[in-house]
Amino acid sequence: MALADPAGCAKGGEDNNPFPDIIELNVGGQVYITRHPTLLSVPGSLLWEMFTQKDMRSLARDSKGRFFVDRDGFLFRYILDYLRDRQLVLPEHFPERGRLQREAEYFMLPELVKLLAPKLSEQNSLGDDPCQSDPEELSPGADTARSLATAAQPGATPAGAAEGRRAGFITIGYRGSYTLGRDSQTDAKFRRVARIMVCGKTSLAKEVFGDTLNESRDPDRPPERYTSRYYLKFTFLEQAFDKLADAGFHMVACNSTGTCAFAHEQTDDRIWTSYTEYVFYRE
Repeated sequence: MALADPAGCAKGGEDNNPFPDIIELNVGGQVYITRHPTLLSVPGSLLWEMFTQKDMRSLARDSKGRFFVDRDGFLFRYILDYLRDRQLVLPEHFPERGRLQREAEYFMLPELVKLLAPKLSEQNSLGDDPCQSDPEELSPGADTARSLATAAQPGATPAGAAEGRRAGFITIGYRGSYTLGRDSQTDAKFRRVARIMVCGKTSLAKEVFGDTLNESRDPDRPPERYTSRYYLKFTFLEQAFDKLADAGFHMVACNSTGTCAFAHEQTDDRIWTSYTEYVFYRE
């Protein structure tokens, strides 16, 4: 984003205001650029309290000097939009209303909390559009009604098991690379894995991985749709397997491919790159 007057970013405002007019924020790894008055648009909010201080040295900063807030970076875009025009505009089939409401409570925005709460309550009580909220956010009344209906069917499983453990597949994709020298046993140099991909139904992926699931590449996917663009916030494959096992999934298939290339023309070192997919299923 180009700034009209870069020098102005370093200047504080008037009336002994230590903050520049243009503020750079790092919220959970996502960078936002906004004006100082925007952050002060709701008096009494958390951001208002942060950016009306006389000494901004008490605020956390990242390595590039941006003000750091340890919250959900994706959902903060809706917080910032609300601060700009005091309206709530969400994408169709937005699946994160419950989490956004929690963020609004954290940032001390009571009017935004009210805008989110009535619609969430209406969906929970009527169930007109189940794609608007995650299955785990459905109201107790709806859960009870479905449990009674399920229990009335011959051979039905217990209500908690039927509702809490839906059948489905989740595929874990794992890419890694390493360098091998002349002695393949002693010269192996492993590289850090970039990311672990998650493919499957959105609601199942969220149920299993919760807050460790990064949805930034496919943020508006409805719960009952499928995605292949989610990935995990950690790089330990065993951690992913543990979470799947705890949720009742079992591995049913595995597939792997690999490529090899010379690392240097003057040496025998080779770079091996592999991609492996593990398919898990829960009955």
